[in-house]
Amino acid sequence: MALPQLHGEYECKLDAKGRLRVPSTLLRQLGGAGPFRFFVNRGFENCLVIYPEKVWEENLEKINTLNVYRTQERNFIRYFFRGVCDVSTDGADRILISKNLLQYAEIQREVILFAYLDRIEMWDRQAYLAWLSKQPEDFAGLAEQVLGNSPTDSVSNV
Repeated sequence: MALPQLHGEYECKLDAKGRLRVPSTLLRQLGGAGPFRFFVNRGFENCLVIYPEKVWEENLEKINTLNVYRTQERNFIRYFFRGVCDVSTDGADRILISKNLLQYAEIQREVILFAYLDRIEMWDRQAYLAWLSKQPEDFAGLAEQVLGNSPTDSVSNV
């Protein structure tokens, strides 16, 4: 089963109940017809991560190989699952984001959904813009460090 390859930046607003309407362009990238099931969790850099169901299941397979008797692995499992919510789109393509997760990410009403690879990050709009303002001065240098020694160097430019 192929995992989705998501892309795009979407400006959205939460309603008064904390519901987010998932953009139709993003839902089309997931394929099929709704309702769609997602798992929402704490992410890095104070954002939330929205995992499509297939992606969540693949992550679970990896996590299930961890050893709960090793402190580092047990702690990772605890942190990873802390606050996770299982949500499905309603008839209006909305998902309800828990208040605890919204508080963690300091998300107010205006949000940015940043879709890449197989996941969607959900950011408070102001926090996302602040993060973007820290863009590395030498993005080309960063690309060379990260991708320059890749076995796929002979592949065309990214």
